[in-house]
Amino acid sequence: MENLERNIREVASLIGDKSRALMLWYLLDGRAYTSTELAIVADISAQSASNHLAKLVEAAILKVEKQGRHRYYIFASGEAAYAIESLNTLTGLGNGQNVKSPAKENELTKARTCYDHLAGKLGVRLTENLMEKGIITNTGNTFVITQKGEKWFNDMGIGLDILRKQKRKLAYPCLDWSERKHHLAGALGSALLQVFLDKNWIKRKGNSRAIILTPTGEIEINKIFRSL
Repeated sequence: MENLERNIREVASLIGDKSRALMLWYLLDGRAYTSTELAIVADISAQSASNHLAKLVEAAILKVEKQGRHRYYIFASGEAAYAIESLNTLTGLGNGQNVKSPAKENELTKARTCYDHLAGKLGVRLTENLMEKGIITNTGNTFVITQKGEKWFNDMGIGLDILRKQKRKLAYPCLDWSERKHHLAGALGSALLQVFLDKNWIKRKGNSRAIILTPTGEIEINKIFRSL
């Protein structure tokens, strides 16, 4: 129990720092960034950013990937990224906001990426439809793909056998900070996002985490909702 308490305190201290929190939030778009880029985001010196990032790497929250002479920082695991995203559900506490009150709708709340999967109203709506139509079922801490779901994902061009061989969770619920409901995370959520991007049903908006639904995507995704 003492080790658990110490670990929680250490992690809370790491991510509770303003500069580190800003860098972690920026990294949630799923891309890798240099310490110089993250220093600009946090409005701190390059040296200070390097020190902060070193602590996050040491704690296995982030990892470093080298490309030529550049060093890029990215989340060490999907679970680490999802934990940071979920913490935003608590930001309303203490300032008079109720966690049950929905966030004011904007581009990010409508549709966005949560690390490497679809989130926001669109992500939650899609997940709810998949559950309502028996494509996936929620067991509490994971999503199970039904027999009907096996065929549906295969028809979407998603190879489940390949995903199951990856060293990560296949599918589990991730708490959406704006909708206060769960959306689909894990290797399956990542694959579904990529399919939507490849089909040009959605597209990223510049350097933002916001996702734009294309005219074709609006038609095709609505067809999916109706046909599920």
